[in-house]
Amino acid sequence: MTGTFTLINPATAEPIREVSRASIAEIDEAIARAVSAQRGWAAQAPGARADALRAFARAVETHVEELAQLEVLNSGHPISSARWEASHVAQVLNFYAGSPERLSGQQIPVAGGMDVTFHEPYGVVGIIVPWNFPMTIASWGFAPALAAGNAVVLKPAELTSLTAVRLGALAREAGLPDGLFQVVTGSGSVVGERFVSHPDVRKVVFTGSTEVGVSVAAGCAQALKPVTLELGGKSANIVFADGDLEKAAASAPGAVFDNAGQDCCARSRILVQRSVFDRFLELFEPAVQAWRVGDPRLELTEMGPLISAAHRDSVSSFLDGAARVAFRGGAPDGPGFWFPPTVVLPDSPRDRIAQDEVFGPVVAVLPFDDEADAIRLANDTIYGLAGSLWTENLGRAVRVARGVKSGVLSVNSHSSVRYWTPFGGMKASGLGRELGPDAAEHFTETKNVFFATDAS
Repeated sequence: MTGTFTLINPATAEPIREVSRASIAEIDEAIARAVSAQRGWAAQAPGARADALRAFARAVETHVEELAQLEVLNSGHPISSARWEASHVAQVLNFYAGSPERLSGQQIPVAGGMDVTFHEPYGVVGIIVPWNFPMTIASWGFAPALAAGNAVVLKPAELTSLTAVRLGALAREAGLPDGLFQVVTGSGSVVGERFVSHPDVRKVVFTGSTEVGVSVAAGCAQALKPVTLELGGKSANIVFADGDLEKAAASAPGAVFDNAGQDCCARSRILVQRSVFDRFLELFEPAVQAWRVGDPRLELTEMGPLISAAHRDSVSSFLDGAARVAFRGGAPDGPGFWFPPTVVLPDSPRDRIAQDEVFGPVVAVLPFDDEADAIRLANDTIYGLAGSLWTENLGRAVRVARGVKSGVLSVNSHSSVRYWTPFGGMKASGLGRELGPDAAEHFTETKNVFFATDAS
């Protein structure tokens, strides 16, 4: 062990507990245990692996309230959101418990024999999880990876490791083999880099910043190691004049201020057709000011604090200088890393506030002229993760959805993630897809085998 780090409650700025930093030797020992456990796990009948994952899901379901309270304490998520997140983990496990018995290969017609394919697990998968959604994002990786026959070593973010550690314990309590699903705490520069460099970690899943994701991908490329990356975003919420302005304005705060804007899918740019721009702002202002920011332990709270003092400074830096603030919501005073929901009117689509990921409760509102201009502005960033568009014209909805270069789009709503549909980004927002019916296959390699049947 190379020491400890202190977890902080972001709502009070008070320390919670100390968590150990794993040494290289401890990481290697965990990977060695995973290698051993994976062999036995992959050899189990598909139905046995499915039953084990369902047992894990039941253990999570039984401990939803405990997990939710840990997330409130460690991450500052409102309790209603945290309960949903814990339940979501169980749902993801249940969904992928159906995969072991459905990982079917193919029989391909060939001359002179029979050709079949097999989906074989990689072996050990290293999963690196961010601090913004510690439970849910972890489950998107470990549930399909385990279903496909792999072992998992999970590294939670240093700031928010409590729920990951508890999930690791619940997996063991549910009867998963020792070493199959392990949680290793520590810094990304030690644990994450060891996942990338260790020859027995055969795939890496990383969720985090684009800058770090590029480094992870480069390291994995050195070993020809596959990688899934879910990175940053600067998603556009496009409001056309023929859309339901009242509904678009009322729903916009949730699309960007949920989890205090600490969401790579946050619709942090609102593009509004020029003819209804002023009317949209009139509707949007009371919706922002009504957004309930406060104690995350309270049932009615919609937004809690930012994760840390350093991150609050980072978010604040976007409002330095010439940024024009149109209006703000409220936020508590006193201890804790609070930041009010803030609406900014950039002078140009090239302004920093309109280009870079804030990862906080700040949204830029910009006008556009017509459909082509809306698509151009939506695509005018390096990112391409999510987005929304509001229109009652079906043809326009199809054209714009096809024209915007983002991996996940929603028409007349702000849906981004359903565990039974694919999720992932384009451009600098990532590589590969998570969730959906094919996720378990992404944790396998396809082997092709030809059986000669000719007598000659």
